[in-house]
Amino acid sequence: MHFIPEELDDYVVKHSEDEPKLLQQLTRETHQKMLQPRMLSGHYQGRLLSMISKLVNPKNILEIGTYTGYSALCLAEGMQASGELHTIDINEELVDFQRKYFDKSEYGDKIFQHLGNALDIIPKLDITFDLIFIDADKDNYPNYFNVIMDKLNANGIILSDNVLWNGKVIEPLRDNDISTKALLEYNNMLKEDTRIETVILPIRDGLTISRKIPLTENYTL
Repeated sequence: MHFIPEELDDYVVKHSEDEPKLLQQLTRETHQKMLQPRMLSGHYQGRLLSMISKLVNPKNILEIGTYTGYSALCLAEGMQASGELHTIDINEELVDFQRKYFDKSEYGDKIFQHLGNALDIIPKLDITFDLIFIDADKDNYPNYFNVIMDKLNANGIILSDNVLWNGKVIEPLRDNDISTKALLEYNNMLKEDTRIETVILPIRDGLTISRKIPLTENYTL
């Protein structure tokens, strides 16, 4: 969904950083072989994820929802040399595809794939994170938030994708629209939770940036 005129959106993309060649290859193969290639973060959002990661310079990154690995590779660009990126997906058929591109990159030995339900996997990870990207099933966004907060370091960043959900968040809610209902709940959670501060960016399908406020900072508010 475009929140600005398509011509202006094209201008924004053309005057932003170019897409790396490896990610161009990944995009091409995803469109050739996958049923829902629009699930890719894509050129512009990928460069935004890369830029945010470089600004945060995280040691450890958690990604919920790998798909074909595009966003993981973008986030890895800002990771510290001693860091790790842990990415979780439930689709067993995508594991080898992801690994092929991870190993083609310079980050292959720092990217760890986890197969299964993120709600089961995350509590078992003996590691904390400076940057977490949520881009999986929308129905579970509130549940993901509840399990990641204890894993997020102070000043850590949560990036949440698809939070505007093709504009459905401002349309009348249908009784059977579970995903929109969950996203409405999730957006309210981020707004009201005093442990974080949050800004929604109206780009593509909506991207939220949330920062975990250190306890010492909370005391001074």
